[in-house]
Amino acid sequence: MANRKRMLATSINEDDMMKTPQKRVSAVDLSDSDYSQWGVEETCQYLREEGLGEWQIVFREHKLTGAELRYLKREDLEKIGIKLLGDQLRILHSLRKLWHIQECPQTNKVFNDPIHGHVELHPLLVKIIDTPQFQRLRNIKQLGGTYFVFPGASHNRFEHSIGVGYLAGQLVKALNERQPELLITHRDILCVQIAGLCHDLGHGPFSHMFDAKFIPKARPDITWKHEKASIDMFDHLVNSNNLKPLMEQHGLCLPEDLDFIKELFAGPLTTNPGQVENWAYKGRPKDKSFLYEIVANKRNGIDMDKWDYFARDCYHLGIQNNSDYRRFLKFVRVCEEDGQKLICTRDKEVGNLYEMFHTRNCLHKRAYQHRVGNIIETMINEAFLKADKHIQIPGSGGKMFTLSTAIDDMEAYTKLTDHVFEQILHSSTSELAEARQILQNILLRRLYRFVGQTQSEKPLEVTQKRIDEWERALPNSVPLTGPLGVTLQPEDFVVSVIHMDYGMKNENPIDNMRFYCKTDPTKAIQISKEQVSRLLPECFAEQLIRVYYKKADDKCLHAARKHFVQWCINNNFSKPQDGDIIAPELTLLKDSWSSKKKEKKNEEDLGCRRLDVQKKLFS
Repeated sequence: MANRKRMLATSINEDDMMKTPQKRVSAVDLSDSDYSQWGVEETCQYLREEGLGEWQIVFREHKLTGAELRYLKREDLEKIGIKLLGDQLRILHSLRKLWHIQECPQTNKVFNDPIHGHVELHPLLVKIIDTPQFQRLRNIKQLGGTYFVFPGASHNRFEHSIGVGYLAGQLVKALNERQPELLITHRDILCVQIAGLCHDLGHGPFSHMFDAKFIPKARPDITWKHEKASIDMFDHLVNSNNLKPLMEQHGLCLPEDLDFIKELFAGPLTTNPGQVENWAYKGRPKDKSFLYEIVANKRNGIDMDKWDYFARDCYHLGIQNNSDYRRFLKFVRVCEEDGQKLICTRDKEVGNLYEMFHTRNCLHKRAYQHRVGNIIETMINEAFLKADKHIQIPGSGGKMFTLSTAIDDMEAYTKLTDHVFEQILHSSTSELAEARQILQNILLRRLYRFVGQTQSEKPLEVTQKRIDEWERALPNSVPLTGPLGVTLQPEDFVVSVIHMDYGMKNENPIDNMRFYCKTDPTKAIQISKEQVSRLLPECFAEQLIRVYYKKADDKCLHAARKHFVQWCINNNFSKPQDGDIIAPELTLLKDSWSSKKKEKKNEEDLGCRRLDVQKKLFS
């Protein structure tokens, strides 16, 4: 029966060959559609386009759809009547081209990236890159004021975003290749890549300085983060560039996939507690939960955003990077735990993940929270606050916005980048004179002077009110050894509180990571810190309190440092590292700070323990 059908199909093809050749017109454009969504007719159309029209009758008879194509094997083809080995191999070869063509289109554009080499991006991603909203990221420094300390740190959010889009695609494709049973579709891959590309659209001038320092002081009545602006800017990018038809042409389903993309980098869009209890996301069902851990992992912080900026920042800062995303991609897979599918890695990789977070901590200590870079950003922030209401940015409908209100209008926000620094610096209006002077001082290296750094015994809840109280208390903390003959003012002190951790405040992020063993790669397991090494940190967060002095007068600076040591004593903070140099007469006054007293106390404690042992032996 199958042979008769094959002969009939062959005879029809031979008759067709006698006709004048005409350009073949497809009923549906299959080049960019999602093959897993094809019906029987689209599947048969693909066979015809591949020169396999003789078998469309068999495929139609057995109602084979696109969802089943990936799982067809030689044995399956033989069962439905395709007996010859050559025919089976021809069909399987053409079917395998489907996911290769759709995941790596020939029209991809190649970018030469210093970190990842030559990377290929889908045409839709290139279209997003070529918009004013994305091009804006060329003018926003990845590390903000750190560029004034590390000359190589000149890279911008633009190249980082391209890197995350590429890595996100690499991870989801690796999972798709390794575990086809996950049913990752062409839509899923494209959405994850777009999310990686657009995750930082909402950053303002000098990156984190804008949302962590400027907006909280300029608009203390609102809670605003760049993730919120990334959602708004993404919507503005899609609508103002009329990208919805193009997205649908490339196989995306709107508005479902638009919600999915925003959820991938910003988290759940819903605030309904009842929905959160079940499944908080709208874009994909719970069996695709692992996709939400690729761009912005809310569970443990191990995501493609971090892998890119670790590699990129270390490269530009001149700091050794001990973490390797390529190795992570080799071992990543999805396992199920408590009904949820999670991204896991091999158990032997747990030490490398601790090393990754150690690298993160080192980057914060050595670069991101560098004490000079920290005060430069504080000075830039002061300049922006003084210039805020005098900077006018045109927005939608011709309305004008200031530096701090531009976040309310994405058309205005698109025009707000690091260039505002130059705008203030080269201005000539009297209203910007104070702000201009602060920026000139930065360039001429007339910076606020570092007084010292300390810590409290336990982390404190630090508010702006508490910082104001500390700045008022510093000039009043007269050393117990007597006044120093100068008068210090509260407005000359700057107190900066730095929080450093492994990405999840006091928690160990590896506790939220799951692993699998070689013997059973389907089972997710947890590995505790004690199972890894006893040399790992006991604490995963710390809080540093830094004090700066605005005036450059050496006598006043000397007095400020003495006051700072006394202030640390009054608040029972830790001894500054140079405390014994700048105020040895004060450090001796505090018992817990004196090394000699500590040694004496240790000897006394040791003597007491020996006596206890002797009593037990002779009792």
